[in-house]
Amino acid sequence: DNGSTDGTIEILKNFQIPISNFQLIFNKKNLGLAAGHNIGIRKSKGEFILCLNHDVILDKDFIQKAVGIFKKDAKIGAVQGKLLKWEQELGMIDTTGLMIFKNRRVVNCGQGEKDAGQYDKEELIFGVDGAAPIYRKKALEDIKIDNEYFDEDFFVYKEDIDLSWRLRLAGWEIVYSPQAIAWHKRTSQKSRKEQPGYIKYYSFKNQHLMQIKNELPSLLFWHLPWILPREIATWLYILFFERKTWPAIKKLFRQTPNAWRKRKIIMENKKIETKKIKKWFQ
Repeated sequence: DNGSTDGTIEILKNFQIPISNFQLIFNKKNLGLAAGHNIGIRKSKGEFILCLNHDVILDKDFIQKAVGIFKKDAKIGAVQGKLLKWEQELGMIDTTGLMIFKNRRVVNCGQGEKDAGQYDKEELIFGVDGAAPIYRKKALEDIKIDNEYFDEDFFVYKEDIDLSWRLRLAGWEIVYSPQAIAWHKRTSQKSRKEQPGYIKYYSFKNQHLMQIKNELPSLLFWHLPWILPREIATWLYILFFERKTWPAIKKLFRQTPNAWRKRKIIMENKKIETKKIKKWFQ
């Protein structure tokens, strides 16, 4: 529990679960999604880690199907299941994994599409979405920095993309399994003007921290025709129309030196050739 004040702590304390099977962790304050996950991962002893959002329901065979994928190849570092939309949008896809574009925009593949079997093929993907990802613990240990698996400078938002990018650079494979099914009640997608300020704040800041840490120089050069227009448009929009996001710029500059330090560690651990990572940018 990340310092909640809505009665969750009282409910959890009433759980009668053998301590050998279940451990409750109570943080005194909200440390953010990244730090909260890291505490659980550090305390875990299993071979695989499921980071499960509170608004996800798993199919009864979800874990079994996902773990079966890991058993196929020791270089598989993460598995993405087929997540469907919950309740009123039954039969609609929530995500089949993360897709990254040349301009560095990242989307959930298949989101909003009717599930008609078009994503029923097991395949390699760029990254796993943070709603219900399963990681190999060994892979997380391989890419951690400062004993952090998810980057705690992010606090929340895009920490899952950053982790997937680091896994790929370190040579780990990421697989989508359509047989591992879950249902996710994702907050409805809104236009940028309708989004809460904190989402704009963390999305802008963390997008740039992620790029600072993981960009490959040659790939950045090749993709500049796609990256520059988006960057110019983003900065101009924020400067002229989104004054409330300005504090994110200040925070980004403050966190940039630490991101550059982490970048050095990531690049020293890089095991994949540029041409192999290049194929993931659509």
